[in-house]
Amino acid sequence: MRDSLRKFLLGLLLFALMTGGFAATTLYYRNHRTPINPHYTHMGHTSSAVEPDSTAGYHRYGRPCIGPMSWERNRLFHEICAKYHTSIRMSAFQTTLPDPLPGEEYNVALAADMLAGTIVPPGRVFSTNKIIGPYNSKQGFKEGPTYMGNQLITTTGGGVCKIASTLYNVVTLANLKIIERRPHGMLVPYVPPGQDATVSEGNKDFKFKNNSKHSVLIWADTRDNTLYMAIYGDAKPPKVIWHHQILQRQNFNTIYRNNRTLKPGETKVVIEGAEGMTVKNWLMIEAADGTWIKKELGVDYYRPMTKVIERRTPN
Repeated sequence: MRDSLRKFLLGLLLFALMTGGFAATTLYYRNHRTPINPHYTHMGHTSSAVEPDSTAGYHRYGRPCIGPMSWERNRLFHEICAKYHTSIRMSAFQTTLPDPLPGEEYNVALAADMLAGTIVPPGRVFSTNKIIGPYNSKQGFKEGPTYMGNQLITTTGGGVCKIASTLYNVVTLANLKIIERRPHGMLVPYVPPGQDATVSEGNKDFKFKNNSKHSVLIWADTRDNTLYMAIYGDAKPPKVIWHHQILQRQNFNTIYRNNRTLKPGETKVVIEGAEGMTVKNWLMIEAADGTWIKKELGVDYYRPMTKVIERRTPN
């Protein structure tokens, strides 16, 4: 039954693409998953400042990527590219959750399916909340981790900020115009400081404007705990280099909780702490004549995250 429904939906969508039957500017195609090519090579486009401190130019869990993407072998992907003239990859980025919490991977994969195949016409503003939200159980989202103040709590749809953060990176590297972006209250492990974005229904959104002359296509997919995302258009963007300067660091606190299920002397780290940080961000963009233009992105402030350790205390 599922295979029959899948074939029917695929045939319907292909028919619409060939006949121009879709009036909407956002296309959705789910169940498109194919294995990611494991033989990737990666090339970073982030750089670091020198004084007074800097982030590393290479980030272990979040970085630009090159090489073939799994969906680029997908027939439907090529149909959409041909219809909207989006055959040139403008940028691509990957983020990995080093230690996913319950519900986090599922919510990210679901949101990636919702995002894949989205067309943004020239001059239009893309809203993450409108395309993926609302982040509730009716949409299929599960309970997942969410930052609240300086704590990590669980809410329905928790984890979708990874989509917003990855999207922020591909949009920036594609040299498209950011309309709305807010950082997390605390550092996230999957992108460098200053390269994250958070979303919350009715509160925080990530928006960008397609300020190019032609439509752009967004595609995303997940493999295990890694999210891959790319933007396609009709022309290569200029080279964009992302710079960071750490202005201040703040140590995190550690608290201990009693856990009677542990053996005497045994400890368990429940939440890894994270230092607070003040980060200045800017871009260097190569113009057509070879000169470089500096674009200030402002300063982001991250609170420290408390480290939580469980241990068994004597009666």
